[in-house]
Amino acid sequence: MGELGYTLSGDARRSTVLFLHGFMGSSEDWRSVVAALDGRYRCLAVDLPGHGASLGLPPEDYTIDGAARTLLGLLDELAVERPALVGYSMGGRLALYLALRHPERCSGLFLESASPGLQDAAEREARRRSDEEKAVRLESGDLASFLYDWYRQPLFASLSRHEGLVEAMIETRLQNDSRELARSLRGMGTGTQPSLWGELAVLRIPALVVAGELDERYAEIAARMASLAPRIRSAIVTGVGHNVRLEAPEAYLALLKRSLGDPDAGF
Repeated sequence: MGELGYTLSGDARRSTVLFLHGFMGSSEDWRSVVAALDGRYRCLAVDLPGHGASLGLPPEDYTIDGAARTLLGLLDELAVERPALVGYSMGGRLALYLALRHPERCSGLFLESASPGLQDAAEREARRRSDEEKAVRLESGDLASFLYDWYRQPLFASLSRHEGLVEAMIETRLQNDSRELARSLRGMGTGTQPSLWGELAVLRIPALVVAGELDERYAEIAARMASLAPRIRSAIVTGVGHNVRLEAPEAYLALLKRSLGDPDAGF
């Protein structure tokens, strides 16, 4: 088990919130969110395997299960028993996995544009092939070209409506190691992770699943998740796409704060 990079702030006597970023992100992605919580929580933001300072880890860490076990090791090291989990996209899938497989270590769940995976075996195999093609391209070393094409995907179309946002994201993500990203994509991609749809009904902790209205696929996933599990609620933010946190920061923070502070709102 390897060591994860992380940032930790806030009073140790306060409740802890664990932040898990998306593919090609890092713990730094949460800086503005942590600042907006204004010291009311102890905030732990982690670099997931292959990102930020979490590089060169053992191969088993670059999987959903391996990353979960490594995270639990970090929580033990920091004496964090039951944090609230906040995850975006890939980090949201990992947060859901933790909540389902290790519910005794989680107090609540806040997911942004995340899914329980793919149910259909053929769809998972197609996604694995697609991720493998992307991983091979990443290993070529031309990260800039990869990033420009990545953000041209329809999934991120709404980001271009915000001047300078895509350019700023690309500049930040150019700091990544492309070979490490390839390892992460192979081991933690949606096609590789186990489907968690069949486990949602037994989720033991309250959860709020957030998606953007313009991200029709994930809005549908959020609504479906809520329909399958009594502990899950969904919230759709109007006028935005896949990255709610960046496109509608005030709405995102309002949902997060309400969820952290009000059990009936999702936690």
